[in-house]
Amino acid sequence: MKVAFTFASLALLSGFQAASAHYIWTTLVAGDTVSNAAVRQPQSNSPVLDVTSDDITCNVSPADATATVSVAAGDLIGFQLDNTIYHQGPAALYLGKAPSTAADWDGSGANWFKIAEWGAEFEPSFAFIDYGASALNATIPSSVPAGEYLARIEQIGLHSTGAPQWYISCAQISITDGGSASPDMVEIPGYVDADDAGLTVNIYYPTPTAYTVPGPTVFSG
Repeated sequence: MKVAFTFASLALLSGFQAASAHYIWTTLVAGDTVSNAAVRQPQSNSPVLDVTSDDITCNVSPADATATVSVAAGDLIGFQLDNTIYHQGPAALYLGKAPSTAADWDGSGANWFKIAEWGAEFEPSFAFIDYGASALNATIPSSVPAGEYLARIEQIGLHSTGAPQWYISCAQISITDGGSASPDMVEIPGYVDADDAGLTVNIYYPTPTAYTVPGPTVFSG
């Protein structure tokens, strides 16, 4: 099968191809708006390697965004890449409620909740469902309160066992027409332990028969 061949290729060639396989989430999709200006652009396509570092929030010293995009609760939210996802691993989309404005918030504090995740499939063979994608999109739950937020996307490359790689971007949004939900919040960093089984798993052998995306459960509203 094609997926089985992909895993074999990754196992043999991941070191050789690693540099060319990096990618950046450059573009926000929010409702009908597509924006690069709302994204805090990473300085490079190099991954974040330390889940306990402040860099895990919105990447390493990203550039300031110059826009905050308005989007209604219940609408589409997502990110586009400058490439395609080359490294096998999960992805997740978070919202963080800004204490004041999104532009003024550094992402600190227990203000984050997960609204979508992309894990693994096991038939016809084990693979991550985001592999090969150039964009990931979800729906903002209609019950999310109105206000300014950071939208945060992460994809975690698990191709080097025991050394996960995070590909992260944050974008500034203002949610309108919201509800009154109170999602359980987490801190980033602090939302996942370095020894989480979803980070330390060997994706090559033995072939996983179950997989849980790291981090909190998805808030569906």
